[in-house]
Amino acid sequence: MTETLPPCPECSGVYTYEMGALLVCPECGHEWSPAAEPAGEGPAAGIKDAVGNVLADGDTVTVIKTLKVRGSPSGIKAGTKVRNIRLVDGVDGHDIDCKVDGFGPMQLKSSVVKKA
Repeated sequence: MTETLPPCPECSGVYTYEMGALLVCPECGHEWSPAAEPAGEGPAAGIKDAVGNVLADGDTVTVIKTLKVRGSPSGIKAGTKVRNIRLVDGVDGHDIDCKVDGFGPMQLKSSVVKKA
């Protein structure tokens, strides 16, 4: 089997599988038709950083302003590099899923980062 299935459009899970004519994500339970979304036209297509550069999955970005984080006394300082981002269709404009060193997994807004 050389065909790779696309990740889940809801949670970006990579363990999708075919069930009849639908694709299914075992992580969140989302079901969708593979023809429903053309390649490259997903919810995360065309997301731009604070200076207008188009972002893609796997990019490295730099935080451009200090961010307050609930439960943390210091927050994320401006200039912090975040590697291997994943673009998602998030809530309240949080369209980047990432893991920040010292803070763990979180979502960021593309308006507070620039492509490194």
